[in-house]
Amino acid sequence: MPLDAKLPDGWATSVCPHDCPSTCALEVEVLDERRIGKVRGGRHNPYTAGVICAKVARYAERMHHPERLTRPLRRVGEKGVGRAAFEEISWDAALDLVAEGLTRAEQRHGPEAVWPYFYAGTMGHVQRDGIERLRHAKGYSRQWSTICVTLADSGWLAGVGAKKGVDAREIAKSELVVVWGGNPVSTQVNVMTHIARAKKANGAKLVVIDPYRTGTAEQADLHLALKPGTDSALACAVIHVLLREGLADRDYLARHSDWNEQVEAHFVARDPAWAAEITGLTVAEIEDFARLYGSTKKSYLRVGYGFSRSRNGAANLHAASCLPAVTGAWAVEGGGALWGNGAIYNLDKTLIEGLDAARDRPARSLDQSRFGPVLTGDPRDLGAGPPVEALFIQNTNPIVVCPESGKCRDGLARDDLFVAVHEQFLTETAAMADVVLPATMFLEHDDYYTASGHTFLQIAKAVVAPPEGSRSNHEVICALAERLGAEHPGFGMTAWELIDATFRASGHPGADEVYASGGLDCAEDFETAHFLDGFPQPGGRFRFAPDWQAQASPIGPDLCPGAAGMPALPDHWTAIDAAQPDKPFRLVAAPARSYLNTSFTETQGSQAREGRPELLMHPETCNRLSLTEGERVRIGNDLGSLVVPVRPFDGLQPDVLVIESIWPNGAFEEGIGVNLLVSADMGAPRGGAVFHDTAVWARKAD
Repeated sequence: MPLDAKLPDGWATSVCPHDCPSTCALEVEVLDERRIGKVRGGRHNPYTAGVICAKVARYAERMHHPERLTRPLRRVGEKGVGRAAFEEISWDAALDLVAEGLTRAEQRHGPEAVWPYFYAGTMGHVQRDGIERLRHAKGYSRQWSTICVTLADSGWLAGVGAKKGVDAREIAKSELVVVWGGNPVSTQVNVMTHIARAKKANGAKLVVIDPYRTGTAEQADLHLALKPGTDSALACAVIHVLLREGLADRDYLARHSDWNEQVEAHFVARDPAWAAEITGLTVAEIEDFARLYGSTKKSYLRVGYGFSRSRNGAANLHAASCLPAVTGAWAVEGGGALWGNGAIYNLDKTLIEGLDAARDRPARSLDQSRFGPVLTGDPRDLGAGPPVEALFIQNTNPIVVCPESGKCRDGLARDDLFVAVHEQFLTETAAMADVVLPATMFLEHDDYYTASGHTFLQIAKAVVAPPEGSRSNHEVICALAERLGAEHPGFGMTAWELIDATFRASGHPGADEVYASGGLDCAEDFETAHFLDGFPQPGGRFRFAPDWQAQASPIGPDLCPGAAGMPALPDHWTAIDAAQPDKPFRLVAAPARSYLNTSFTETQGSQAREGRPELLMHPETCNRLSLTEGERVRIGNDLGSLVVPVRPFDGLQPDVLVIESIWPNGAFEEGIGVNLLVSADMGAPRGGAVFHDTAVWARKAD
């Protein structure tokens, strides 16, 4: 029986496409051919288990928003003005203009002058990644996608060896859950469901390690509010206590890791007093956590995206991932760790991404996170290649989400740059475009989804028709390919045909079978998921001594720092934008609960819940700067400054500041948001954006 047939009349299944590890199974109320009503969690999926976040539950508000784009637009006025600067045109005329703009740039400087740019506005593999097929078929500049997970991936791979870990459903069997560098109450609500089960069944404790008291930290039995970028020091001191107090599993270390006398001596020298000075935590806090962690092997470590936001994030995550190896937690049900599950799906994406064409058309790679420097002509980015003179953008809003947003704005403002944006709303990036194409939403097209936070491969069919005038990413890519003379079999296939062919090429059942079953559980068996049959490293052992040099970047050495200076063993690495006398604060730009990157910032429900951008500042610091709640504060660094109201908040250290974001630039008093202050520097060893690694000054605004 098809899965949808098991639902009440007027309901259909789907999958949430947004940039979140949960990738929730959904049940959607279908009101008519084009309209939806309620959205709830899919009860057929044991990870989603009927629970979804409030913003997706309100999806009808976003999908049927009155400002949603439904007609192609050509800019006839100034860049950045908004809707008044555009006129409506036909789809044929719009696609012709885009093809002409890309072709002109190619004719002047070669195909590398064109940069297709995308990211995670949808996480569906067909609609998100088809732009790669066009890129490869034409030989356009490639994209090194670093903005989200590159730093944390590097740290996890350094120790574990592959991007996979213990099934998150095992959290329910745990006696201790450590959420380190994440805030699932806001960003991955299903984790909290499984933690609640562990609390109820096992009396499990929850520890949260985060620079400020998040919604998740408020529910914790222990919150360690360390200074940003000091996670390695905490991890090393915890290991010191585990060794000192006989809480390490030496048999496990001998059989499953590269532990030796040198490693032991290294940790013996890194005691809680050393770490306390670096982290701002007390010796007692560090020792209490270490003893709690060492008291049970059923300790589940869920590491989060905070690790991927600091220059030393890879080293920090590697150090944290050492903990379950020291206690042997990997060996038991409910124990171990998880960063993500990208390696379990074994998908052959040659057809979707045009990987066969890529082999025939080599091209330079440009770092996604350095959008601003690339467009403003930084020679370290462009190398020997031409300037970027044409952009085709899908699934992202770089003028807001990228570092050094001042340079992003300057680059998009260039008169010689052609920009086409395929979008659902007239975002700030779209407002800078020459042509804007209206895009479908996830309930209006077919796609398939993998998850980082669970193990299911899922498919979603369109459940309603799109507004007349909107087209899917796949349709637009194929239409442009025809106009540009790009050839590849994938351009002649429907989305469903691409899904089916990809699954079969990957050794999975076909699309119809996977869809009817509600998804394919790709979870590995216990021994494999817990690495009892060996870690995916040379020699099969967890590595305390990582080979950082092995994680090469396609970006040149003038930009990417590589492995130079990285610690040979887990250690506090000072390669951060440290506080200085002229910039005494460290700024964290953490996710706001009701937004997801810049998605949902247009909906009234999310706007009402968030209110306005605010600077969270410790009350002691407010008093020292003579600031009261709501007063305007100017914060800045060498990249610029911005004004934001202050909110006294005692859930962080006095030299730490937080702005929950990503707010549109226009939500800030001077029309520029928090990423103005974030550097586009690349993290080591292979790149990655550094959104939470920013030193700033702060003073009362004039």
